[in-house]
Amino acid sequence: MSRIAGRFAALAKAGRKALIPYVTAGDPNPDVTVPLMHAMVAAGADLVELGVPFSDPMADGPVIQAACERALKHRVSLRKVLEMVRSFRAQDQDTPVILMGYLNPVEVMGYAAFAQAAKDAGVDGVLTVDLPPEEAGGLLDELKKVAIDPIFLLSPNTSDERVRKIAAVASGFLYYVSFKGVTGANRLDVGAVATKLNAIRKLTDIPVGVGFGIRDAQSAADVSAVADAVVVGSALVKRIADLAEQPANIDASLSEVLTAMRQAMDAQQRAVANR
Repeated sequence: MSRIAGRFAALAKAGRKALIPYVTAGDPNPDVTVPLMHAMVAAGADLVELGVPFSDPMADGPVIQAACERALKHRVSLRKVLEMVRSFRAQDQDTPVILMGYLNPVEVMGYAAFAQAAKDAGVDGVLTVDLPPEEAGGLLDELKKVAIDPIFLLSPNTSDERVRKIAAVASGFLYYVSFKGVTGANRLDVGAVATKLNAIRKLTDIPVGVGFGIRDAQSAADVSAVADAVVVGSALVKRIADLAEQPANIDASLSEVLTAMRQAMDAQQRAVANR
C-alpha cells in the first residue's frame, strides 16, 4: 500500500477527511519551503501538495502564477524541488508528498530519470496538469515501476466514460476541480460538487479530493462533508505573497489558516457521526 493510500485508509477508519494544502516550491524563496511543509503538517495537514514552478501555469489563476514567478526568480527547478522533498523526508517519513506541475520539466529530465529521482527523494504522487491519461503511458509505466501514484484531474464536464478511463490508470486519489476555470476563483457550489461526487463514486472506489474555491474554514468544512479530501491552494499562496518581504511570519500565518480548517472539518465530521 502506498503512503497516500495508507493515509486515506487511516483517515477513513478514524472518521476524518484529509486536508491537503498546496504551496509553490521556492515561493517566496527556497529557504521557506521545507520549514513551511513541516509547519503545515503540525497545523493539521494530512498530505502536502508541492507545486513545481513553471513559466506558463495554464490551469492556475493570477495568485499561483505570481508564486511561480517569484520562485523562478530564484531559479527553482524540478531538481531543486526534489531536493526540498528529500530534505523534508529527513524529519518526516510519514506525510505523503504530491508534486503538482506541468509536463515540460518532466520531459526535459526524462520519464525514467524523473520517476527514479522522485522516488529517491520521497515523492508519493505526481499530478501533471497538462498530461491527459491517453498520452500518459510512458510516464505511467515509469511511475508504476517505482510505486509512485499518478493523480489525475476530474472536472464538472468529465463524462462517466472518461471517469472510468481515468480511474483505471489513476491511484492514490482523484482530484476533482470544483468548477470550470482556474485556481483562485470564488464560485464554489457544494451542492453541485456533492452531485458530481455521488456520480463519480458509483464508478470508482478511489478517494476523491476537491480543490479550487476552498477559501476558509467554513468552505473547507462544507466540502469535507461530501469529499474525501479538501485541497486548499490560492488562499494559502495569497498569504505567502502578502508576507513575501516578511518570510519569518509565513509559517505562523499559514498554520493559523490550516488549524482553523482542520478544526472546522473535524467538527463537521463529529456532527455527522452524532446525528
